[in-house]
Amino acid sequence: MSSPEQPGDLLATMPFAAGLGIELREATAERTVGSLGWSPDICTAGGALHGGALMALADSVGAVCAYLNLPEGAAGTSTVESKTNFLRAVTAGRVHATARPLHLGGTLMVVQTDLRDDRDRLVGQTTQTQIVLRKNTD
Repeated sequence: MSSPEQPGDLLATMPFAAGLGIELREATAERTVGSLGWSPDICTAGGALHGGALMALADSVGAVCAYLNLPEGAAGTSTVESKTNFLRAVTAGRVHATARPLHLGGTLMVVQTDLRDDRDRLVGQTTQTQIVLRKNTD
């Protein structure tokens, strides 16, 4: 990426993430950081934050990390595989996501995102594979 983008600008390109309440605090090629606040609207039984909301947070923050590592001539990325391990329930506060690239290839990228609660306890970990989309040359 030729010029650094502001976290708010990147989030504006993802209306689902913005609508869910995901916030980006830091966005660099080496590390992308975002968070999601607990809300009863995105919970499952017992007041625990829904796993789908946690996966959306990890996928969104991880996708920004992949996007910021696009090779020359690429048009974007798309998640082709995602695996999440949930380690504890979140029943209050915010979940903080930190994504880092594990592999940056010309066709596939792999990003790992750690999810932590306000007490810095590991809530979950997501590893996602992103395919590099090429510009249409027709």
